[in-house]
Amino acid sequence: MGQGYPVIILHGLFGMLDNWQFIAKKLADTGFMAILVDQRDHGRSPHTEDFNYHLLAQDIYRLINDLHLNRPILIGHSMGGKTCLQFVSDYESIISKLVVVDIGIKRYEGDHQHVFNALFDVNLKEVTSRGEVEKILSKHLNDTGTIQFLMKNLSRDKEGGFEWKMNMPLLFKKYQNILSNVQFSHRVMTTTLFIKGDKSDYILHEDWPEILDVLPNSQLRTISEAGHWVHADQPLELFDIIIDFIKE
Repeated sequence: MGQGYPVIILHGLFGMLDNWQFIAKKLADTGFMAILVDQRDHGRSPHTEDFNYHLLAQDIYRLINDLHLNRPILIGHSMGGKTCLQFVSDYESIISKLVVVDIGIKRYEGDHQHVFNALFDVNLKEVTSRGEVEKILSKHLNDTGTIQFLMKNLSRDKEGGFEWKMNMPLLFKKYQNILSNVQFSHRVMTTTLFIKGDKSDYILHEDWPEILDVLPNSQLRTISEAGHWVHADQPLELFDIIIDFIKE
């Protein structure tokens, strides 16, 4: 999308590339080439048999080579942010700058079991409408935004039934890999911007020294009235912060 310096954008768990459509369009309108990516086992990308951050980083490395991109900027949210962080450890010289949205480098305890329970409660062989799926999800989840976010993953299969775009069995099986800390092999000097929502606890004050230890050229910005889904809660302010950083 757009012409200019390349910016690759990676979504989070259960997400897909169109979650970041607004930011991508704004970047394209500002003179950048925004490249939205469905990470493996999400969206329209292939379902695989393994899932960890080294593999996710390797996928992005191949994408950069296939598209002949010259030192692009990486932006990643949540799981996508960890993919970016693993990427700069594994392939540091390949990118110019990094933006990490509401995720740190540490291992997380995880709070998605209720989401998996809701998804597994949906028998895709029996449901006949999107409304029926939504009703089942609402028995487990009381947040309308989360339900609508998950419903984006529902699509029709070749026989006219329903299927999930994401590889849900594998994501459940490899969930501990998704929660795992980023494995840094050395200090990374890439210029990095961390952005957090002030209502989110994914990046805590006590996490910052550890982040600076491995990413010394990092800075942190906080967006008010935003939770973990910063791009949904405060998209304009998020864009302004991103564009100021990548234009420096």
